[in-house]
Amino acid sequence: MKIFILSFLTILLYVSVTQSQWKRQTIGTKASLRGLSVVSEKIIWASGTGGTFLRTIDGGKNWTIGKVPDAEKLDFRDVKAFDANTAYLLSIGAGESSRIYKTNDGGRSWKLQFKNTNERAFFDAFAFWDKNNGIAMSDPVEGKYILISTSDGGQNWKFVATEKMPRAKTGEAAFAASGTCILSHGKNNVWLVSGGQDARVFRSDNRGQSWFVADTPMPKGTAGSGIFSIAMFDSKSGAIVGGDYEKPKEITNNLAFTNDGGKIWTIGKGLNGYRSSVAYVDKKTLIAVGSSGSDISNDGGKTWKNIDKENYNAVQAQGKNAIWAVGANGLVAKFVY
Repeated sequence: MKIFILSFLTILLYVSVTQSQWKRQTIGTKASLRGLSVVSEKIIWASGTGGTFLRTIDGGKNWTIGKVPDAEKLDFRDVKAFDANTAYLLSIGAGESSRIYKTNDGGRSWKLQFKNTNERAFFDAFAFWDKNNGIAMSDPVEGKYILISTSDGGQNWKFVATEKMPRAKTGEAAFAASGTCILSHGKNNVWLVSGGQDARVFRSDNRGQSWFVADTPMPKGTAGSGIFSIAMFDSKSGAIVGGDYEKPKEITNNLAFTNDGGKIWTIGKGLNGYRSSVAYVDKKTLIAVGSSGSDISNDGGKTWKNIDKENYNAVQAQGKNAIWAVGANGLVAKFVY
């Protein structure tokens, strides 16, 4: 009897895993989407090219599609929302194309909070500890990452001193691929990941006032290689993914893990190609996505199962009932167990 029960449970588990899949949403936009913020099971925001933002407040049954006024030429690579009404958008690009907007009324109106004036700066992403406190990053200029922060809900964005931050190496930068090249956690922690000529993890435990840096075994040495995304389950356990976006099916050294907050990174395996974003669903469940598909792990990243070959850019989760991904040509999908 015990053998029968165990066999039956194994079959149920197998069926559950194999039937898990992405359910694509029907949304009237062809924008390339890379920004994603999953607030809850009901509230999800996304953003992308053409000044586009998306919002649902009923778990995906209905979507609002909008464009930020006078931002039709901007590419919003990152979005951070806190509820149905409050959200920030970050656009990428050289010079004044890098901007930050905020809405307090669900996207009916937007206020421009920051416009970059450094022609050599290129902002990639931002992260927030709470509704009022956040940090944004630009690729290095003259060997130093440019950081700005706010403590008043974005009314003021001030430059962060980086004298205590290790210098970037020549050809080292970040990838504005999924809004997850910078990550905040807890009250003060922040991580920043790089690619190009090196693939390193910068970490700070005081909101960017001082930094440490760690080498990783991820690919490096070409413009398209490195770390593209970081996710932390808690202050100690985390994962990074990447590879080489010019070789989307390459499976070597595109995954690594830390158990000490980012001091040491150990290579993992099992992903089915380059991945631009990774997210923890719970302590054991991770999902990684990229231009060549998506993978899921149910054992903390030890083994992975390929889900599909769709072209995704970003993934986020707030528990097993709120796992979402976005991608090219207006792709928005919910993961269903």
